Amino acid sequence: MTVASYAGTAPVLGEGTYVHPSADVFGDVRLGRGCWVGPGARVRGDYGTIVVGDCCALEDNCVIHARPGETCTLGSWVTVGHGAVVHNVTLIADYVVVGMGAVVSDWAEVGEWAVVGEGAVVPQRAVVPAERIAVGVPARLLERPVDDAHRAAWRAFKQRYVDLARDYPAALGR
Repeated sequence: MTVASYAGTAPVLGEGTYVHPSADVFGDVRLGRGCWVGPGARVRGDYGTIVVGDCCALEDNCVIHARPGETCTLGSWVTVGHGAVVHNVTLIADYVVVGMGAVVSDWAEVGEWAVVGEGAVVPQRAVVPAERIAVGVPARLLERPVDDAHRAAWRAFKQRYVDLARDYPAALGR
């Protein structure tokens, strides 16, 4: 696991947060409590600041980065899927799902309980409103919003990653 300082600034990991041995978290990064950072994930606070809330899942091979002097902010209970890129977003609010291979670009905003579908591209300065589903390249909003069935299923999936953060150290023999 690479959790390292950069230019004199060290990451801050909340209680119960797990970073996989092949992930990199360095520089001005703040990860909340109970987060899970998967294999190959890169959270780069080298010249910008990354702030991640509690109980987030940063899955395998995702990349989170910020521009110089700016802050990329993720709320709590956010899932960033396998291979997704989150670059210098203004805000990804609580309970958001960023699907596998999706891109959320500079100064974009994604509202609470919204979904960025697999492979979607949310371009610079775009806004995905709360409880909406965005798909495609560039991302467009689907007619149907997130409903109670989505929320119930996603709560269970999100809790699974909080449980992994707790269980991984012992399960991997570390």
